[in-house]
Amino acid sequence: MKRSLSCLSFLFFFMAAGPTLGDSSGRSTSSRAPVISSMAPSSGGVGTLVLLVGSQFGTAKGQVLVGGSSLSSSSILLWSDSQIKFKTPNGQGAVSVAVKTNSGLTSNALSFAYTSSSGGGGTPGGLSGFSGFKVLANNDLGMHCVDKDFSVFSILPPFNVLNAQVIAQDTTGKPVILNQNQVSLRYTAIADSSGSINSTSKGGKTNFWSYAAPLYGMNLAEGQGLLGLTMPADSANDLSKTSFTWNANLNLFSATGIPIFPLDDALRSNPYPLMRVTAFDKASGSALGWVDPPLPVSDETTCSNCHASGKMAAKAPGVNWSGHPNLEIQSRTNVLLIHDLHRGTNLIGSQPVLCASCHYSPALDLAGTGPTGSQTGKPWMSATMHDFHAGIKKLDDGTPLYDVAASVAGQAVPPSNQQTCYQCHPGASTKCLRGAMTDAVTCQNCHGNMKAVGGSSPLKSYGPIDLRTTSLNRKAWSDEPRCQSCHTGDAVDHMAASPNGTTMASDGIRFLQAWSSADSAASPFLATNKRFAENDGHLFRHSKGHGGVACEGCHGSTHAIWPGDSAHPNDNLASNEIQGHVGTIAECSTCHKSGSLAMTMSGPHGLHNINDARWLTESGHPAFYKKDNSSCKTCHGNDLRGTVLSKALADRTFAIEGRTVTVPKGQAIGCYTCHNGPNGD
Repeated sequence: MKRSLSCLSFLFFFMAAGPTLGDSSGRSTSSRAPVISSMAPSSGGVGTLVLLVGSQFGTAKGQVLVGGSSLSSSSILLWSDSQIKFKTPNGQGAVSVAVKTNSGLTSNALSFAYTSSSGGGGTPGGLSGFSGFKVLANNDLGMHCVDKDFSVFSILPPFNVLNAQVIAQDTTGKPVILNQNQVSLRYTAIADSSGSINSTSKGGKTNFWSYAAPLYGMNLAEGQGLLGLTMPADSANDLSKTSFTWNANLNLFSATGIPIFPLDDALRSNPYPLMRVTAFDKASGSALGWVDPPLPVSDETTCSNCHASGKMAAKAPGVNWSGHPNLEIQSRTNVLLIHDLHRGTNLIGSQPVLCASCHYSPALDLAGTGPTGSQTGKPWMSATMHDFHAGIKKLDDGTPLYDVAASVAGQAVPPSNQQTCYQCHPGASTKCLRGAMTDAVTCQNCHGNMKAVGGSSPLKSYGPIDLRTTSLNRKAWSDEPRCQSCHTGDAVDHMAASPNGTTMASDGIRFLQAWSSADSAASPFLATNKRFAENDGHLFRHSKGHGGVACEGCHGSTHAIWPGDSAHPNDNLASNEIQGHVGTIAECSTCHKSGSLAMTMSGPHGLHNINDARWLTESGHPAFYKKDNSSCKTCHGNDLRGTVLSKALADRTFAIEGRTVTVPKGQAIGCYTCHNGPNGD
């Protein structure tokens, strides 16, 4: 009977699919019209690489119709029955994109919106008088975690976040940050340089939607996130499912709860997929600009290193440890078994289990109500996990683990597979912490060891982010390290390593540890010089600086500060698109119309005009030095020979005093770079 049903099912599928035959030339003779199910990206400039996903395209190359005109064959880079990749031709505004098979059948049409250049410059409709549009967009944490399996228990659902701002120039060339009444934003998937694209949550990537109801109390359609957003190909052309909303608390745009997994559409692992964020004129619908940040996600939050059967946490006699062939399910089942053994619970009979139902996690408390119900009186999720697992010195195979700040231990940064945090957090492969700081620090340099993160000791009075003076126990997700804890000031006014009990970087300005070695709670320092400080009461990811621009908009995401390292090229793409080179957004011309900005020392963190030829003239830096040379020394040093704060952020060439001076990226610039000292010729 089962065999008969199987045959009938196959026959029904074949009949429903319709015949797809081929003649002797290999041409498709399908009787069904082709269907485009998704297009990514849906906006961009001339020469943008676009991927169409659908069905019935045929195996032989047909035509791609853009704005009703057929592309040249050389512009079509890939053609298969389900995928087509092409480069956009010259065009402007919104145009239709359709597919015509070589047998003459035409598909449905989707819309592609042209922008004039990468990062901005489209022609506005309701924004008459504005120009030079730029989009700044970042993932808020630099890496989001998601469970690999949901059948046993869940710690974190698919829930990624993008924050964005749109900057335009008014008629005087002054930058203006646009709001929800002027622009709307949407995200689409885009292929990276390797061809990897992540446009859907479907297709066998996860079992989340099978367990969403018992875990999170929500009956979600497959592909639907906890707050209603979807991946671009899963939106069924409902733009609200891929649109940003206005975040009134942060006064910027947010796409909160994107249900992404670290598998691309070909089911290849890619924890750093790209997502194009496009801004549209709210009145006319015209595309104004775009940027391509990564939407990093990792399922490397795993217990298998220790809790797989036979390993150090799952080999005690008398327990029926799991023999499930799936290592993730096996180790998660063992976690429930050991919890039941030591706590007298019956979690093994209550699967799937939401850990946060008993152990409060601010990450899942979207309403901000605090512990309720069965969470009351129990330790928070972060506290119980970190404090309980603290003190583990080695893995089952004898591999030593490091739970100390790298520089304080007098060692180089240890291999990722020997760092304690990476045994559970993403991870030895995906690396939550990457980018500019990773050559000198580990997680512990900022957060402290696991005991500290678990809140085993109360914070010092300066430790809480909200400056509270009572209940100094560390609060997860808010009492976190700060930029100002290491970047405590400038070249002439900063905190000293002694008596603060930390380690100074070789530049003599920055700390390599955000807390005192004598403080078991690892309370993050508060700087007295606020040049590099976050907004009071806010973390870096929620702070703003120069003109109201989000700190992450110029510096990159938390844990992935620009410039990124060579192993993670997708991290660097956005900064390159925005300003023309990789690294901190520092070129004044990124936001200000070229030549419109007067000579000033009022840039971000007190910067002067960057890469502005006028700064080299007599009315530029010489005039400022004669007026107030102490301000120059804050970055260029007391000896004016340059410091880490005056490094060239890109290769620079200066025409000065009848000669050309070239400064490579990374070289500290001072008065001796071009002159024989501040008073030299």
